[in-house]
Amino acid sequence: MTATTAVMPRPGVRWPFRVGNTLVHPVFDYLVIGGGLSVLVTAYLAWGRRFSPEAAAGALGAYQLHLPLVVLIVNSAHFAASTVRLYTKPRAREEHRFLTAGLPLVTLLALFLAVLLAAPLGRHVFALYMTWSPFHYSAQAYGLAMLYCYRSGASPTDDDRRLLRTACLVPFLRAFLDSPGAGVEWFAPAWMLDLPAAAALRQGLVAVLSALTFAVPVIWIAGLVRRQAPRVPFISLLVVLSNGLWFVVLRYIDAFAVATVFHGLQYLAVVTVFHVKDHPRGGWLAQTAGFYAACLGLGYLLFNAWPYAFVGMGFGLAESMLLVVAAINIHHFIVDAYIWRLRKGSNARIAAAPILEAS
Repeated sequence: MTATTAVMPRPGVRWPFRVGNTLVHPVFDYLVIGGGLSVLVTAYLAWGRRFSPEAAAGALGAYQLHLPLVVLIVNSAHFAASTVRLYTKPRAREEHRFLTAGLPLVTLLALFLAVLLAAPLGRHVFALYMTWSPFHYSAQAYGLAMLYCYRSGASPTDDDRRLLRTACLVPFLRAFLDSPGAGVEWFAPAWMLDLPAAAALRQGLVAVLSALTFAVPVIWIAGLVRRQAPRVPFISLLVVLSNGLWFVVLRYIDAFAVATVFHGLQYLAVVTVFHVKDHPRGGWLAQTAGFYAACLGLGYLLFNAWPYAFVGMGFGLAESMLLVVAAINIHHFIVDAYIWRLRKGSNARIAAAPILEAS
């Protein structure tokens, strides 16, 4: 008599991602909002120097030559977009009375004092802006990752959300330790940071955080796979990794130039989609064009005209421009902290839209 053993088929390895329910179209969302285009540009700038340094230097030089125009049509418009969104968002004046009425006055007063007292106060306002910026990028990455999870039917647990938030904050912590003139250099005196032990500790922490920037998101995904949780859209991981890539792979000045542009593109795309969905009358093309025109015009006034008001009052151009930029950024950071909450109002309705394109 011959014994036979039943061989059970081994379950296949499940791919942990899906395309998900996008806002515009998968190609657009993954390249612009998810940061796919920025990953390609970052890879070219980081590794292109090794294989074709002349071509990479020429591309970066051409980009820097046109940087003022890029800043106007992307960065300036993106900062203005939060204000335009605030005053056009349904029920914004009822829900955000301080933001719509009190915060502009506080910002104006703080800016005037910063310009008036540029040496003792203004430098701290500018350092606050430079320190806060990477945190703002991290917060946007977390918000976008959660937005696509909600839209795609994935429901991360509280532990999942905390780990994802940690993954988004790691690049900020790295930037806090490694940003010239901001972050830790704003809080600690130079003589302390120059001590051999302090410098070695700082360098070691930056190296550890660089590794964690990419390790923690992978740990987040691995946990979801291990629990057999619903598959998350790949764009949720992409937006977190691209944000970290900006600050880890590139040199500081290149990272700042690239990050601000692609962060601005992300923001403009998302805020325009939300605005159009909140104002469907007139067609999406007219609403998109009108919204962007308002953002571009306001951005020009804020960044290109407003500093000269202080120059006309007798203040220097350099401090006027730098502190206007800082004040606008800080106002933008505060407004964004309130108008993008995904669990209430029209934001919740758009975030939880029916899954029409999920795959």
